[in-house]
Amino acid sequence: MPTPRALSSVGGLALSFALLACTADPEPTASPAGPPSATPTSARTQPAGSPTDAGAGADPENCDGEIGATTVETVIVPAGASCTLAGTQVEGNVLVSRDATLVADGIRVDGNIQAEGAASVEVSGAEVIGNVQVKQGGSSVVLDTIIDGDLQWQAQSGLLEADNNTIGGNLQAENNSGGLAISGNTIGGNLQCQANDPPPTGADNVVDGSREDQCADL
Repeated sequence: MPTPRALSSVGGLALSFALLACTADPEPTASPAGPPSATPTSARTQPAGSPTDAGAGADPENCDGEIGATTVETVIVPAGASCTLAGTQVEGNVLVSRDATLVADGIRVDGNIQAEGAASVEVSGAEVIGNVQVKQGGSSVVLDTIIDGDLQWQAQSGLLEADNNTIGGNLQAENNSGGLAISGNTIGGNLQCQANDPPPTGADNVVDGSREDQCADL
């Protein structure tokens, strides 16, 4: 017959196993297999200036006729077309195609006015944050206009006139053959004229930089 001490030892051992079973960590429950979670596209932050920004992919405005006092994105004057911009605000550029005509009065352009092979480009009473660049075309007149960048005429065959403008950069005229008059302009950069036939004429220009070559006396 077991002694009382032996029974006590057996009871204590049984109690220890019971306590150990209660305190042991349970087996982890496996989760069903599935693809890793992904952040919804709508919740992701797009970098500034990306094509998904509102307005970044706006269509350019083709002009063959007149655009009045409204706000548009880039304006394209198609080949052979005639465009009049009157009081228009352009948030991009104005691009004038071959044999096209542009008459721009009282407009604001946040980018550039650029023409290649255009028949005629006339700009008056305007404000251009970028440059006015006209090359390999016909005539061009720029009057009473503020240009933060450069005014550039290159290889033009028609009459060119720059009068009473405020130009933050340079006025550059090169290889033009239709006659060139430059008067009363305030130029923050240089006045540069080369290989124009006939030579440029004009007076009363205020030039912060240098007057060079054919425009040395203007």
